[in-house]
Amino acid sequence: MPAPPLGKGAQVAATTHLQINGAPRQVTADPQRSLLSVLRDDLLLTGCKYGCGEGECGACTVLIDGKATRSCITPLAECAGKRVTTVEGLAVAGKLHPVQAAFIEAGAMQCGYCTTGMIMSGVALLHQHPQPTREQIVEGMNGNVCRCGTYSRIIAALQQAGELAKGGAS
Repeated sequence: MPAPPLGKGAQVAATTHLQINGAPRQVTADPQRSLLSVLRDDLLLTGCKYGCGEGECGACTVLIDGKATRSCITPLAECAGKRVTTVEGLAVAGKLHPVQAAFIEAGAMQCGYCTTGMIMSGVALLHQHPQPTREQIVEGMNGNVCRCGTYSRIIAALQQAGELAKGGAS
């Protein structure tokens, strides 16, 4: 006897294999669910935030294979076999990533809602431009919205992070 047809809105679960913050993971969920919802609701990695749900504000930014990616518009299925890094995966052995340390030092946050997305985009930017100019920072961070307007401190933090990384931090 064939299985009954799925009703409207029914979800189909599948197992997706990926690496999250350096650890191999298997996630059983609807492959069309957003990576953001899987990270936050299923894996309890709440660093990335839901902002606009359209990939326009950057609050949900994670790294997928090192590239800054908006997790709110990325289906889980697109992450199969890939490396996903969230803000929770940046610190190593209790030592903050240079971008995290620079954000604290520069006071590059106010309400904090955009901060993790800014940090993740900043990490990707520093991979491309280890000693970024102001113009490279502005261009690289385009699309990350800070409603509190701390952009000048974010720029200063990313310039400082480049100096910290140059000094031997990872």
